[in-house]
Amino acid sequence: MRRFVRENGLSLFFLVIFLAALAAQAVAGHAAYNDDEVTHAHLLHQAPQTISLARYVVSSEYGNAVLENWQSEYLQFTLFLLATVWLGQRGSTQSKELEQLGTESDEDQRVGEHAGPDSPAWARVRGWRLKVYENSLLVVMLLIWVASWVGQSVTGWTAYNNTQSDHREAAVSWLQYVGSADFWEATLQNWQSEFLAVGSFAVFTMYLRQRGSPQSKPVGAPHDDTADAG
Repeated sequence: MRRFVRENGLSLFFLVIFLAALAAQAVAGHAAYNDDEVTHAHLLHQAPQTISLARYVVSSEYGNAVLENWQSEYLQFTLFLLATVWLGQRGSTQSKELEQLGTESDEDQRVGEHAGPDSPAWARVRGWRLKVYENSLLVVMLLIWVASWVGQSVTGWTAYNNTQSDHREAAVSWLQYVGSADFWEATLQNWQSEFLAVGSFAVFTMYLRQRGSPQSKPVGAPHDDTADAG
């Protein structure tokens, strides 16, 4: 068990804090939702229609709040993954050496006849299997982003129409909602923060250090060293 934890410490750490944050978000969101219901009912002189935590967790309101952030995170990593193939930043640990920009040679990537005996099986073959495997990370990240974006749009649409119903206003179609300012305001506020975080981190690693982190250059490395983690 100790060996397993040591070998998987990074993923386990983030899994634990992810689940804790997800649960805390549910509790806080549930309280906020019921507070809004009580306030709304008071204004209309009606009995408040509060819901249980279990009901809130499967509601469109909670699903939209969660997926709204997931899709922006996966979009961030999808774009970063693709951009770093072709674009560089001298001095940043988030960039390849400028001379290595592009998809690199088969020898550099250790595929086909250049693969070693311990290379993944699909890296040792040619044809469609190699093409799929050499782009598999991008494909999976892209699929997760698309799925979470669609999920955000559907849950947001349902929540929006629930509000429309409460206000005795007409419901809108999914396409109308996706084209609305309400949807894009919520979407773009997440996108811009992700793009800022990635871009600024790439620049910060040029000049700032964190001893022992692979996301940082060695403390004594020159500022113009690129892709030098340690």
